[in-house]
Amino acid sequence: MASWDYSPAPESTDVVRIRDDYGLFIGGEFVEPAAGEYSKTINPATEEVLAAVPVADERDVGRAVSAAAKAFKRWSALAPGERARYIFRIARVIQERSRELAVLETMNGGKPIRESRDLDVPLAAAHFFYHAGWADKLEFAFPGRTVEPLGVAAQIIPWNFPLLMLAWKIAPALATGNTVVLKPAETTPLTALEFASICEEVQLPAGVVNIITGAGATGAALVRHPDVDKVAFTGSTEVGKEIQRAVAGTNKKVTLELGGKAANIVFEDAPLDQAIEGIVNGIFFNQGHVCCAGSRLLVQESIAERLMDKLKRRLQTLKLGDPLDKNTDIGAINSREQLNKIKSLVGSGVDEGAELYQAECELPERGFWFPPTVFTGVSQSHRIAREEIFGPVLSVLTFRTAEEAVEKANNTPFGLSAGVWTEKGSRILWMADRLKAGVVWANTFNRFDPSSPFGGYKESGYGREGGRHGLEGYVR
Repeated sequence: MASWDYSPAPESTDVVRIRDDYGLFIGGEFVEPAAGEYSKTINPATEEVLAAVPVADERDVGRAVSAAAKAFKRWSALAPGERARYIFRIARVIQERSRELAVLETMNGGKPIRESRDLDVPLAAAHFFYHAGWADKLEFAFPGRTVEPLGVAAQIIPWNFPLLMLAWKIAPALATGNTVVLKPAETTPLTALEFASICEEVQLPAGVVNIITGAGATGAALVRHPDVDKVAFTGSTEVGKEIQRAVAGTNKKVTLELGGKAANIVFEDAPLDQAIEGIVNGIFFNQGHVCCAGSRLLVQESIAERLMDKLKRRLQTLKLGDPLDKNTDIGAINSREQLNKIKSLVGSGVDEGAELYQAECELPERGFWFPPTVFTGVSQSHRIAREEIFGPVLSVLTFRTAEEAVEKANNTPFGLSAGVWTEKGSRILWMADRLKAGVVWANTFNRFDPSSPFGGYKESGYGREGGRHGLEGYVR
């Protein structure tokens, strides 16, 4: 097999200006936390400390919610076309600062720069552009009905797509006339805090967007606050259930986008080379830190051996290393805690008798790394086939008939996404009608668009983000 060597192509970090310490963004300005407590956020590829970030307590949460409630009266009364102008400006500034935001996202999160540059930042801008267009057209989104905003939206986002998840949450909230208190993940707060400076730059009215940082206690205090009218959460199923319990008996509207264990199903008539790329993109994109990752590969028995030969060869071409290198395919695992979880679940797969295959690659000495991994000989009872690993680990199962594929794909408590690879359009429609997943991709995977709704059901949550459907969670 030919060996391809690439010269290093590192992206410059000179475009990024990271402060030594940050403040909470409340009421249109950066303020110190009430308790004076800070935590350190690091670069997972080097373990280098990037900045000190404030830890918000209940007093800070109260200040942020009060600022949002005060701003709501003015923001919701603003002409829809004027709201659209602000949202449009945000989208333009994200585009103008795209290189800076992509580098910052990669430094704080560990994902390859080509993903931050080519997907995260452009899609974040696209969501603001898309929702700016809806701001003055809500009567067309909800024909025959009069809608009004809910009020203060508490939004909690994960660490795998910090800027993109921020856009998914904030853009529809602002377009429908709500104000926001957003809490980014503890390990990846920097692009959210940089977004606060974008709000300043576009002269967004004070208090319309507030950004507070901290760990789980901060998020819990935000969810429980009595003046919050809407809770939007993306993260683990366990935390989603805690949020459900916390808001039970209140009038708060809730949308939850939780975990997944997606099946990527390849039939014998599928274009194999195309399917291989879809499999790789489905599980190794963003190091597998994707809630809708195709972590279960279901292959029709007649082509299983040929597909696995191709897949193993493809894995050997993936480049793991410096996330800021434009050649890198696999970046750093987001945190030591997540790395330990991945190692534990991979160990259980070996212990339970599955066959382990890992791409040959040299892991850097510092930082958090895990090689692309594939398990064959997996059964439905294995933990690696049942639990969300949230890492670059693929479990391969086989099937003989379409009915068996559906049964195996649906044998999970999750219901977020699925993929189908076949040349028969009728089979795609037949499968999509039977797969218990909120999103079904046909001959592609991990394809996102602001105009297309995304979300799951069962233990993958409820509600939709994106598209006209995503507006429903922010209006009454």
